[in-house]
Amino acid sequence: MMTSTNGGRPPDPEVLERPKRRRFSASYKLEILEKAGRCAAGELGALLRREGLYSSHLTAWRREQKKGALAAFSRQRGRKAKRTPEQREIERLERENERLRQQLEKAQAILEVQKKVAAMVDSLSGKRDSRE
Repeated sequence: MMTSTNGGRPPDPEVLERPKRRRFSASYKLEILEKAGRCAAGELGALLRREGLYSSHLTAWRREQKKGALAAFSRQRGRKAKRTPEQREIERLERENERLRQQLEKAQAILEVQKKVAAMVDSLSGKRDSRE
């Protein structure tokens, strides 16, 4: 027999609010990276705890800083801007073009194999005819 972990009480019907994703400004990221660079041994953990950050934040921010300083920090997240009907049509045609290109390559490979098989059959039949 199973026992419930909440002492037989019905489950709590309250729905918890979904947490919001934190966003950090470029200036804040640069400030934290500067502070982290000045930290002596053992102080970095205290800085991260005080700011509520993870070491992975620093790793990602350092990588972004190497790529392109503030430009990388300022990139927008979320949905991309809506495409125009012309852009969607161009993308569709490019996908179709790539699909047709792949089909053509397959067909050419098949033709090459068929030519080789035909040549082998001809050479074998020619040898048989010469023996008879």
